[in-house]
Amino acid sequence: MDPLDIIGNIDDVFPYYQAIFSADKQEVIGYEVLGRIHLNEELKSLGGFFLDKTVPDEFKQEVDLVIIEKALKKIVSTGENTLLFINQHAEILLDDKEEKILKLLLQYEEKGLSLHNIVLEIAGTETLTDKDSFINLIQYYKTYGIKIAVTKISGTHLSFLAKLEPTILKIDVKILRESYEMSTHEDVLHSISVLARKMGSTLLYENMEASFQLQYAWRNGGRYYQGYYLHKPSATLVEKQYAKEKLKGKFHEFIRYEKRKLEAIQRLTEELQEKVQTYLTQLRPGAELDEWLLGLVTPFHKQSFRMYICDEDGFQLSSNIVNLDGKWLAQQHYLNKNWSWRPYFLENIMKMRVDRKGILSDVYNDIETKEPIRTFSYPITRNLYLYVDLSYEYLYEINDLL
Repeated sequence: MDPLDIIGNIDDVFPYYQAIFSADKQEVIGYEVLGRIHLNEELKSLGGFFLDKTVPDEFKQEVDLVIIEKALKKIVSTGENTLLFINQHAEILLDDKEEKILKLLLQYEEKGLSLHNIVLEIAGTETLTDKDSFINLIQYYKTYGIKIAVTKISGTHLSFLAKLEPTILKIDVKILRESYEMSTHEDVLHSISVLARKMGSTLLYENMEASFQLQYAWRNGGRYYQGYYLHKPSATLVEKQYAKEKLKGKFHEFIRYEKRKLEAIQRLTEELQEKVQTYLTQLRPGAELDEWLLGLVTPFHKQSFRMYICDEDGFQLSSNIVNLDGKWLAQQHYLNKNWSWRPYFLENIMKMRVDRKGILSDVYNDIETKEPIRTFSYPITRNLYLYVDLSYEYLYEINDLL
């Protein structure tokens, strides 16, 4: 589509609205404003126009302001108390010395618009050259009560995001469709969700096209959801209850699955704990730990591929007892290695010391095998802690453990 055709028919551009839903009330809490144009008797998206780097920024801003004003006029005329997400590119916003977007918003504030309902959805932060000036600009917009959302997030500029302190982080879940890189993408998304929690930002998962993406968002701290799976963009606003029954039904489905998974984890934890406790009577003070572990492999032969013992500070007191092609061997070079740097290691030591029972870890990728595993840890004594790594093959065979 020729940009000059759009500029020449600028009166024919108008907003489309895609609803955004909340997890807590399962209701519409806002809309993202998207651009459309009637051209040659066809309805066309303006997404390509705004993303085209050959189109002058002045053209983009001129068209954008027309779309935004029509959206603001609609919101004010209907009296809707809803969030309005307005797309802005970081560089264009920074170069707007005349503050055209802010002046337009202030103009409609006089007509009844609440600036607290405006969310500037910022893209392009990863390529900003003058990040300090942009942070100052965003702080200035915030003084008017305007909220900030950041989209197109990558793991390479998380420190900048922390300085920006956005109200909302938008995470694109469509990458989860690329199953061959699923685990890598999930790790990146998890890192972003952890950052959001520490910053106090709300997570909005966008581009949902399937149930499993909604489930991922629900399970990983998503408060807001957006995508074709819930609502396709349209020229009209929808009822707040538009997808309430669908969301409630899906949430019940997800909750049943998580409960079943937690029950399976609890059963396995109790089973592993019972096996260890049965064998503990054979551990005498001053016993050789490698010898004791080699005796423990029999009850764990089908479940584990590695086990070892550490003290309360994370120093390894035994060899790694590993299953290599069906034979259990002691790898002595692991003696005296320290694992206290691992996430949750010392926290779990304290839990085991207080509760006097074992802990089954979440699924994580093993450093050596690179495969998903779980680790069962158990307090043998106040200063001896057993670690049993459960193999991927075993977890795969048991429903709800991966």
